[in-house]
Amino acid sequence: MMDFLLEAWVSALIEKSKAAWMLGSGKPWRPGEKLKLLFAGYNGTRNTGSDVRPEETLRQLRHILGADNVEFSAMSQNFDLTRGYFSGAEQVHLPDVFPPFLSHEVPKHHGVVVVEGSAFKSKFANALTTMIIGSLGIAAAQNKLAVGYGSEAGQMDPVVAKMCARFCRNSLVITRNEESRTVLRALGVPTELGTDTAWTFEPLPPEYGRKALTDAGWDGKLPVLIVCPINPFWWPVKPSLVKYAARATAGAYKDSHYRTVYFHKSGHDVDAAFERYLTAIAKAVDAFRQRRRVFTILAATEALDARACRRISEKLGGNVPVFTSEEHDMYQMVSILRAGHMMASSRFHGIVTSMPALVPSAGITMDERIRNLMRERGHEDLLMNVDDMDLEAKLLVALEKLATEGERIADGIGRTVVRNLKTMARMGVYFEEEVQRRYPEFPTRKGEWSWEDYLPPMSAGLYSLVEAYG
Repeated sequence: MMDFLLEAWVSALIEKSKAAWMLGSGKPWRPGEKLKLLFAGYNGTRNTGSDVRPEETLRQLRHILGADNVEFSAMSQNFDLTRGYFSGAEQVHLPDVFPPFLSHEVPKHHGVVVVEGSAFKSKFANALTTMIIGSLGIAAAQNKLAVGYGSEAGQMDPVVAKMCARFCRNSLVITRNEESRTVLRALGVPTELGTDTAWTFEPLPPEYGRKALTDAGWDGKLPVLIVCPINPFWWPVKPSLVKYAARATAGAYKDSHYRTVYFHKSGHDVDAAFERYLTAIAKAVDAFRQRRRVFTILAATEALDARACRRISEKLGGNVPVFTSEEHDMYQMVSILRAGHMMASSRFHGIVTSMPALVPSAGITMDERIRNLMRERGHEDLLMNVDDMDLEAKLLVALEKLATEGERIADGIGRTVVRNLKTMARMGVYFEEEVQRRYPEFPTRKGEWSWEDYLPPMSAGLYSLVEAYG
């Protein structure tokens, strides 16, 4: 019920914005002004992927449009958790109850760029998708730039799908896979094919990651196995005033509380499925450690994953180091991930951000994101589902392949990284063309440019991959 009220509220605000624009309210971009863009996403919760994506999108689009021509703002749910991020952009606070914020903030800009990956799906939270649709819808209603940049679409509840079809038809969504294009095209939303935007991210130097591992007990010689578990079964998050009141008065729903009025899915079935998943991973890792000498760590690249990491550490004897994004910012966390030699991950960006270092990885997936990535890499033999009844056995086989077929796996990873760099560059072209369509007098670059010119400045390591696999 609360999801429906939120969706109705945002829909009404989009219609109100359209009416106000037709009556002359609002300020369009004019030649000579800086182009003010608002970057909308799930930032500020110490989700490494959700913070890396806007970081690189901001860098890329500033590079393409010219730093002197633009003024960027990025949403953050907690300024303390995004301090030092999004250089050159103003951070604006996205509250949990966000409709008034969208109504007030979006019209202050000349356009919206959605930097959230899981933007158009009900898997995680209808509230997040409603926020994304509201951001694009208000901008499009005022005839402004409205672009989803590297977004993904999946199954949406009927009301949310209708909102998307109604309010995003004048937006452009550059998706990160063909499957997402299919979903959005069926709703009449214009799309182009792109990719994720994390490929160009550069963390702290390798020395940081190696020192962090050494401080945790690594001898500097043993292969490092990184495991990135999640709780795949407590989604979606939904608002509930009843649960909120019960928690406030009786302390109920403590374990499933997300924040304010939002609660994770809970119940015996959720707990049982989670326990099976954790046990399967722990048993597979334990069996692998008995076969091979490795140094194992658990990495929570999203603050919410810390519980899953600590539970597995306990099942492995309680002495497996746990690294969390609560304690390590995105520059530190990715440096640690790239210092590993093997990875088994249920986190999409755990895999993506480690790939430029050619870390062999296997995926334990809850949805289409890791599945699509493994198919692209040609590594479907390294793919499992979180609810596989034989997850333990499958994971053990995958870990053995990581240990024995690392060169083959790294080759597929390197080719995939370079292919996605080129796709990310093409996204920049699409974005530049959309800016020209909306604002023909905006001063875009002249002359001929190579594909690398549409990417933000890249590290020497990425250039080496381009030379090797380009």
